[in-house]
Amino acid sequence: MYLAVLLGLTAVITGCSTDGPSRFFTAQYGAVTDAGYTLPSIPVEKVPSQFRRQIVSYKTAEKPGTIIVDTKQKFLFLVQENGKAMRYGIGVGRDGFEWSGTARVALKREWPTWTPPSEMIKRQPELAKWRGGMPPGLNNPLGARALYLFNKGGDTGYRLHGTPEWNSIGKAMSSGCIRLMNQDIIDLYNRVQVGAKVIVQ
Repeated sequence: MYLAVLLGLTAVITGCSTDGPSRFFTAQYGAVTDAGYTLPSIPVEKVPSQFRRQIVSYKTAEKPGTIIVDTKQKFLFLVQENGKAMRYGIGVGRDGFEWSGTARVALKREWPTWTPPSEMIKRQPELAKWRGGMPPGLNNPLGARALYLFNKGGDTGYRLHGTPEWNSIGKAMSSGCIRLMNQDIIDLYNRVQVGAKVIVQ
């Protein structure tokens, strides 16, 4: 009995540990089978702790359910009740591809098709083979999920999406999209509603 209780406590501590004001979800980066695909586990010990999914104290006038992207700190905050937010580490646009503004989540897609824009194909002609769309899969640049951002002018062309390149989190490497580890984009996808406000700053 004592051993069972001890093991149970160990599992809880591993899954959601507390470090000051933050709650980490370190056990949430294991292999995931989803829609017939098996996402590999992420070597979370190689991911700086600040970029691991965690609940943090966060003061804002924005309503719960709002997404706030801090491109300088490389964090995405999903505003929650009672002065809290779920925080995720992100990768952002490299020099010359940064952007900021307000948008809304217009579409959500599981295992999306990736279609490189014509401007990207001009820069990287080898991507022309995917002009009609790259099928979903473990190597697809959009990863396991994508949230499509629209503003008053329509589709911004920017996405919040997964990536198989977990080691790009915390860096400026993308063409402007905001990327999360696949296990994190699945978590975010499940929490966010179509129509959610997104602030990129």
